[in-house]
Amino acid sequence: MHVIVKILIGLLAMLHLYFLWLEMFAWTSRGPKVFKNFPKELFEPTKSLAANQGLYNGFLVAGLIWSLLVNDRPWNYYIAIFFTCCILVAGIYGAISADKKIFFVQGLPALITLILLHIL
Repeated sequence: MHVIVKILIGLLAMLHLYFLWLEMFAWTSRGPKVFKNFPKELFEPTKSLAANQGLYNGFLVAGLIWSLLVNDRPWNYYIAIFFTCCILVAGIYGAISADKKIFFVQGLPALITLILLHIL
């Protein structure tokens, strides 16, 4: 795997690690500052739902890091493609169902990484 792709995968993993932290541990403290269009009184009642989303982001982080640690070239490539596609699909779905900004924060970095995975 090319070093640029590895860096992008690492950045994707860090981004989703931030989402994990935000949704699992800082939903009621930092969440209202990040999600300003979400009513403040709903953060506490949705804390367990956000934590569940954060857990899924943790699985994405684990898969991305796994792709960087596997020494077998075809396997690290396929693992990276799978988890990057998962992020892209989540970004597209989030843009359609919630807010178009989600695509630019989540989907676009995954799309760029996928394109470079195939080119490099």
